Amino acid sequence: MMSELKPGTAESKFADIIWDNEPITSSELAAKSEAALGWKKTTSFTVLKRLCNKGIFRNDSGTVTSLYSRNDYYSVQSRKFVDELFSGSLPAFVAAFASRKKLSAEEIKELHEMIDKYGEDQ
Repeated sequence: MMSELKPGTAESKFADIIWDNEPITSSELAAKSEAALGWKKTTSFTVLKRLCNKGIFRNDSGTVTSLYSRNDYYSVQSRKFVDELFSGSLPAFVAAFASRKKLSAEEIKELHEMIDKYGEDQ
């Protein structure tokens, strides 16, 4: 299931290669992974199989496609992160983030726009 996957940086970059190029053949994916990540073909195929088993991607007769969009995937992972570390409280997450890094005027503006767009009183 997709929610079980917590990719490391290299796996995220590998997933990005798929999302940026899909549909992509497994051979093309291995070549791009070698160029971008320095991975051998066997490493690419091993990681691809793992991600397919987790339900993120599908390898159908050597053609790799996603079962979830990049946006959907990262949306689920972000929600899990906030749920697990901040008891589901988005304000607690933002407060923790802002306590270590001052928000720019542009970031504050974007947050206000998101609140307006996604708020309950839409």
